[in-house]
Amino acid sequence: MLKLLGALVMAATFFGLGFYLGQRPVGTLQHMVLDLQRSIAAMSRNVYDTTMGELRKRQALIDGKSRVVQAKSELLEKNVGEAAKQLGEAADTLEEASTALKHDETTVPLKSLAGKLRELKLELSMGKAVSIKKIDEIQREIDRQINR
Repeated sequence: MLKLLGALVMAATFFGLGFYLGQRPVGTLQHMVLDLQRSIAAMSRNVYDTTMGELRKRQALIDGKSRVVQAKSELLEKNVGEAAKQLGEAADTLEEASTALKHDETTVPLKSLAGKLRELKLELSMGKAVSIKKIDEIQREIDRQINR
């Protein structure tokens, strides 16, 4: 009796599963899997791009800071031409990083810093005296951007 009841339950279960799977086309599952693969690929690509953009930004800020420190050192040694060159290279580094990143609110401070560095370079190139305090201010601003 139990064998007969077990066989009827199994037959009903298999019939129910067959009916359920028969109602859904086989391609539906394949489409769901493909859509899931695409969304995961897009999400991972977005995460990768964001992470690499942040790393490039950080590296540009660190490179720019090292050039600003070098320019300050050159200025203290009265090498005005070399200090102007270092400030120009720091501005170029920050400008390149801001163009490589997605254009959003994070690129505005980089462009602003690059503009300030170019102004200082121009003042040095024209022979005007540049205060070390201005360079210190830019260095602190770069530090604030690095620590963000």
